[in-house]
Parts: sequence; C-alpha cells; structure tokens
Amino acid sequence: MNRTISFTSGKGGVGKTTLVCNVAAELGRQGKRVLILDGDLGMANVDILFGVRAQGNIGQVLNGQATIEEVITEVAPGVDLIPGGSGIYGLSRLEPLQKHVLLDQVSRLNRNYDYMLIDTAPGIDDHVLYLNSAAQEILVVVTPDPTSLTDAYALIKVLNQRHRENRFSVVTNMVKDEIEGRQVFHKLSDVANRFLCVSLNYRGCIPADLILRQSVRSQQLVVQMQSRSPAATAIRALADNLRDSQRFSEIKGGIQFFWNQLSGVA
Repeated sequence: MNRTISFTSGKGGVGKTTLVCNVAAELGRQGKRVLILDGDLGMANVDILFGVRAQGNIGQVLNGQATIEEVITEVAPGVDLIPGGSGIYGLSRLEPLQKHVLLDQVSRLNRNYDYMLIDTAPGIDDHVLYLNSAAQEILVVVTPDPTSLTDAYALIKVLNQRHRENRFSVVTNMVKDEIEGRQVFHKLSDVANRFLCVSLNYRGCIPADLILRQSVRSQQLVVQMQSRSPAATAIRALADNLRDSQRFSEIKGGIQFFWNQLSGVA
C-alpha cells in the first residue's frame, strides 16, 4: 500500500516546502521510497533546497518532449522529484491526448514508491484545489499568524464546498512550543467545526528554530545538517506520525489513483 499526501496552505511563507523536503528526506533515511511532485510554481524550489538542479519538468512530459523517467530527478537517498514547471497549471484542464500521455507515462514507471508527497502552491487557485482533491491526505500547514489561520480556513472551506473534502490533517509551524502549537490548531478546528462539516486531525507542531532558517539559507536540510535541533526532532516525529497512520488509506487509493484522478478517469 502506497500513500499520497499533499502539503498545502492558505498563504505563502508558512514553511510548507521546507517541511516537504525534510519529511521526504527523513522517510528516505528510514528506508522508504519517496516521490515528490513540486506543484508550487510561485516558489518552485524543491530541487534548490536539496542542493540539486532539475533538468526537466512535467510540462515536457505532457507535451511529448520527454518521458517521465527522464524528468524524474534523484534529490536524496530514496527520494525522487518530479519538477513542476508550467505544466502543473495545465493538470486541471488536460486535453484528451495529454491525459492519455500522462497515464501511459505513469504506468511505465519502473520504480516502486511508498509515498508521494505533493508540494502545492498556496491559496485556492483551481490547480491547487485539483492537486489537493486527488491526494489521499490533505495536510494543511498553518502558523500562529492570524492571516495564516484565516487563509487556512478559507482553503478548507473551498475544498469542502467544491470538492466535498471533509477530512484534513493540520501541522502547526513556527510555534514557540507544543502548547502554542495545539492552541493554534484548536483555533482553526473550533471555527471549522462551528461552520463546516469537516474533521481536522492534529499531526503535530514544528518549533520556530534559528537552525532551521540557517539550513534553508545554506540550501541544506535540517534533518541532515543538525539532526538534534528542535526543528529536526519535531520533523522526525511528524514523519513517524505520517508513516504510522493508515487512517486516510481507506478513503482513497494510492499513487495510481492520484494520477487517474488528475486525468479524470477515477
């Protein structure tokens, strides 16, 4: 059984991409095979955070200029990346031929993955909603910033009303400690439970950590650079939490279902 998890947010600057990269690296260190889909075009920098420069993107696959095997880039032990490129915007409105090409390419993948992590752009654009609705688990990243809470609620509301999503996971980032992390979650959960028919699941918190900011600036992963730092310890706990939970696996299918959903055949 493989799993697909989208990392998403209502606004930018909440540390979503940094979490994706570090969680992926940690799962890879544990012997899991991980595929990252970079769907954040505004800040498409997953390869940069790994210190790697991708040579292709999914747009080239859809246009027949490259195979998916050719654009997949190994960024860490056990971790591969599909760079997004401009093709990500087109995933929500593929032509019939492109749907056929995408499914054909995915079916030819000769690599077996345990996880697929999708790094979405922030906000509620159609392509963001599309990627989230195809994933098994939607992980909303939120910070104590009031605008982050407001925008996270808006994202959850739109996904609930337009795509009938009613289960969400939440991780709080850049918090002082576990107490503040849970307080931020409960603020979001209380409002969502009051006005929406949704279920929010607390996945944990990541503390504000100077070492984490330094690792991003130096294009390194904190789980590799300073594995005993507070942020690295919290990210390992988040990876363990995601790995051990099978709750969402019963609701939707795995990686093949994700691609089928994007292609409109699921």
